[in-house]
Amino acid sequence: LLLLLLPPAEPLCPEPCDCEQHQHLLCTNRGLRAVPRAAEPHHVLTYSLGGNFIANISALDFQRLAALQRLDLQYNRIRSLHPRAFERLGRLEELYLGNNLLPALAPGTLSALARLRVLYVNANEIGRLSAASFSGLGSLVKLRLDGNELGSLGDATFSGLPNLLYLHLESNRIRWLSRGAFTGLAKLRFLDLSGNQQSALRHPDVFGPLRSLHTLLLASNSLQQLAGGLFQHLPGLAKLSLSGNRLSHLAPDAFVGLGLLKELRLEGNALSRLPTALLEPLHSLEALDLSRNALSALHPAAFGRLARLRELSLRDNALATLPGELFTASPALYRLELEGNAWSCDCRLRGLKRWLGAWHAQGRLLTVFVQCHLPPALAGKYLDYLQDAQLLGPPDGSACPDGASLVATSPLPPAQGLLWQPPAAEGLGSNSSSGDDVELLHGPLGAPLSASTARVLAAPAGAGPTVPVPAGLGSQAVPPSAAWPRRAGKARPAGVPPLVSDPCDFNRRFLCNLSVEAVSSSSVTVRWAVRPHRSPRLLGPARFRLLFDRFGAAVQFQRFVYLPEHGEPVATLRELRPDTPYLVCVEGVLGGRVCPVAPRDHCAGLVTLPEGGAAAAAASGPRGPDQQLLTLVLLAVNALLLLVAVAAWASRLVRKKVLGRRKAAPVHVRQLYSTRRPLRSMGTGVSADFSGFQSQRPPRSAVCALSEADLMEFPCERFMDSGGGGARHGDERLLQRFAD
Repeated sequence: LLLLLLPPAEPLCPEPCDCEQHQHLLCTNRGLRAVPRAAEPHHVLTYSLGGNFIANISALDFQRLAALQRLDLQYNRIRSLHPRAFERLGRLEELYLGNNLLPALAPGTLSALARLRVLYVNANEIGRLSAASFSGLGSLVKLRLDGNELGSLGDATFSGLPNLLYLHLESNRIRWLSRGAFTGLAKLRFLDLSGNQQSALRHPDVFGPLRSLHTLLLASNSLQQLAGGLFQHLPGLAKLSLSGNRLSHLAPDAFVGLGLLKELRLEGNALSRLPTALLEPLHSLEALDLSRNALSALHPAAFGRLARLRELSLRDNALATLPGELFTASPALYRLELEGNAWSCDCRLRGLKRWLGAWHAQGRLLTVFVQCHLPPALAGKYLDYLQDAQLLGPPDGSACPDGASLVATSPLPPAQGLLWQPPAAEGLGSNSSSGDDVELLHGPLGAPLSASTARVLAAPAGAGPTVPVPAGLGSQAVPPSAAWPRRAGKARPAGVPPLVSDPCDFNRRFLCNLSVEAVSSSSVTVRWAVRPHRSPRLLGPARFRLLFDRFGAAVQFQRFVYLPEHGEPVATLRELRPDTPYLVCVEGVLGGRVCPVAPRDHCAGLVTLPEGGAAAAAASGPRGPDQQLLTLVLLAVNALLLLVAVAAWASRLVRKKVLGRRKAAPVHVRQLYSTRRPLRSMGTGVSADFSGFQSQRPPRSAVCALSEADLMEFPCERFMDSGGGGARHGDERLLQRFAD
């Protein structure tokens, strides 16, 4: 009775909320229109009210939550905050007010939150800020103001935030920044101003107070120019993004003072050229993105000071050629994007081709390719497929940078050289006593040697004069297959390997046994064998190159990897894609020449393992039975069982038809013994026909004596063949019925 008289206790948890977690009051997505009151407010540390329909915060809503440390009010319809709404929340460390309808932050509203470290006011309708908006927030570390209606930032707006590290101002309408907008932010490390409407940054002092800034994002603005020395007061800046603006030119000293910058993003602008000294201060740069611009040319020394450069993107520009020495100062480069340009495959790209070939030989930059756009005869072809002699002079008639314009205009085929020494049989008095018969001379990777160098190399002691091939004799030159004729009457001694000078013969006769040794998710090792042979002395030993192609892609392209001389017949391809089929081929390179026909008999297909496939296979132990073989065995067993069932059914059907046609012999029965009635003991008379049968049985007693009533007499004519059609069938059925 005393318990009934006590007043009802207040519920420990508000009815629509969840209090299962200790010291956490969860009221998210409950359709609330006001803040519910907690029964034990002194024990609540986290209060989640997101996703409701709360429109106003009064002074009494959180008055009893003095121990609260985290308050979430995101995704409501809050339009107003009482100036004393957070007055009692002195221990609050995180306050989330994002995605509401707040038009402003009234001065003094947050001044009581001395321990506040995280403040989200993003995605509201705040149009103006003042220094009083953040007064008293000396412990604030992260501030989000993105997605509001801010149009400008005045002086000392954030002066009351000395410990701020992260400031988000993206996706606003900021057009103007005062010189003292960031005063007091000496510890700031991250500043995001992307997605605003700034057209110019002219005052270097704007970023002057940000001595500790690490990341500065100015992407997707309307910047058209940058003042010189704009970032000179940011010595610790490591990442700078200027992508998606309207920059058409940059001052040579635009990046002065950024000696520690590691990442620079300039994609999506209108840059047509880069000043030679623009990137010189960036000696720590590791990633540079210049894609989606209008660059038409780059100075050979544009990247001369970027010794630590690792990633470079030049895709989707207007580049037609690149100097070969452009990347020589960047030995750490491992990612290079050159696609999306209208490349003119002329002699100006020879340097780039040699540089790529050297890096491919080291197994680096295997995914870099250059597709020709001009001249029309080479349109669509890749630079790796071409020989140096196919890279003719520029369309404007200017000289090639390596002085090879003479070769560029020569009609010689790619496999031909510059000098030809006819044999003695042609009447030119060749008295060469050398063991090697050399007529064609080539430099490394197929580059023709100069005339003077070739003449010295091709003139052994006692040899006749060498005759240069005129430009008009390109079609009369010795073809590759007959480039090394033997002198008549000279046979190869026994035990001496055969001499080979044609790359097609080398591929066909001396390459063998290509096999795949090891496959992982990103690399594969292949090995092949080489039969004994010897090559002309001036050509040097045979080299090898690997061709590998990726299947299953919309745009297929083949890559070549040149292996160094005197290397083992084994190579490892790296940077492959996981779970992708590849075709790998090997071919020989003699004197810089390759066979124009792909060695289809020296290819191997493979599929790289998926991500983590090798570890999973090792952990799973021995492999189970082959699923394909098991499926075939099951199908064969099912087919055999079906065949047996069909055979049994057919045999039964045939047997029925045969037995149905067989006729039974006529039975002449005159008297039958009936068992349908019980035996009667009346009378002792037995017919004469039954007496014989009765005499063979033991004598019955009088009780079991039979009478003539137990015998049924049938006319024999009913069981005889009557010869009538319908009656005959009826008799046959009756005969079968009484056959037993």
